[in-house]
Amino acid sequence: MDFNNIMSGKVKSLRPSGIRKFFDLLENMPDAISLGIGEPDYPTPWHIRDAGIYSLEKGFTKYTPNAGMMALRTEISKYMLRRFGLVYDPAKQIVVTVGGSEGIDLALRVLVDAGDEVIIPSPSFVCYEPLTVMAGGTPVLVETKQEDDFKLTPELLRAAITPRTKVLILPYPCNPTGGIMEKADLEAIAEVLKDTDIAVISDEIYAELTYGGKHISPANIPALYDRTIVVNGFSKAYSMTGWRLGFLCAPPEAVSQLVKLHQFGIMSAPTTSQYAAIEALKEGDRDIEAMRADYDRRRRFLVHGLRDAGLECYEPKGAFYVFPCIKSTGMTSDEFCEKFLLAERVAAIPGTAFGPGGEGFVRMCYATSMDELNEALVRLKRFLGKL
Repeated sequence: MDFNNIMSGKVKSLRPSGIRKFFDLLENMPDAISLGIGEPDYPTPWHIRDAGIYSLEKGFTKYTPNAGMMALRTEISKYMLRRFGLVYDPAKQIVVTVGGSEGIDLALRVLVDAGDEVIIPSPSFVCYEPLTVMAGGTPVLVETKQEDDFKLTPELLRAAITPRTKVLILPYPCNPTGGIMEKADLEAIAEVLKDTDIAVISDEIYAELTYGGKHISPANIPALYDRTIVVNGFSKAYSMTGWRLGFLCAPPEAVSQLVKLHQFGIMSAPTTSQYAAIEALKEGDRDIEAMRADYDRRRRFLVHGLRDAGLECYEPKGAFYVFPCIKSTGMTSDEFCEKFLLAERVAAIPGTAFGPGGEGFVRMCYATSMDELNEALVRLKRFLGKL
């Protein structure tokens, strides 16, 4: 039997991640500096790891409730109020997921029927488009501009809406651009969505990594609260990527459907991770502040270094990426990243991996040591000097 003849045409039609190619090249370059992986370079803080270890020692290894342990959902509720001023009922409005990615997938599959359109600002995280397709929806990619700080403007949104629009994804703080949406920006979005039945999926996994001000969620805007599903998690704020734990906050009627789908596909999130997450939420605020201060220092250092090397670079306001423009080199984003990697052993990701608007840009992650960032800039200047 030839499996190619029976596999889902929908799955086969999906393009592989544009990031993967550069990770594959890196396997044979042990001396390379990687600015490609979007992952904190810190280990999970010890007190959080210790809570997970203790739960194993006590034999807490059974399934938890489908929506997550009530103790964890209660702490998430307290966290959302303490950090963002948002009120969610832990019993009716919170679902614990296997990472933020499962949360995005759940939200799309609960909201989208065949043919429904999903508006996705671009450049943005690589999973939104394929997950929309797998939910049966039609992705509508809206190209944001550097001159607008990579924000979704009300004009762009209004032009993208059709009678078939079901969902708007707001990916802020944004991977890869580092762009954010401020209160006035979200109020303008709320005005466009007024008198529509368009839901908002707000991916806020980088909410704690906002610089120069506090993160504002669409759910902070009264007119958007009842139409917004907030996606968040522990990977970035607490350096817990491998623990695979996220959560959704949403209106009760959405949560009842989200839990149902999560129940059939996952059962429940990892028990050990849930115990660790309770500790993170109770005692981890200082960890967040320390890591964010260090990322901020690296952010300013890398932006200055890129500009000093001769590349135009938007100053990111969130996440841990810079998105410099490389159009002045005369190369495409793919050409630049491949030649830079082969010539100088530094990995960056082409902007095209993140959708329309990414050509002419590359993504560099500054979640690595200052020594490596400094050496990467030395190699970049040498590379540009040879062009």
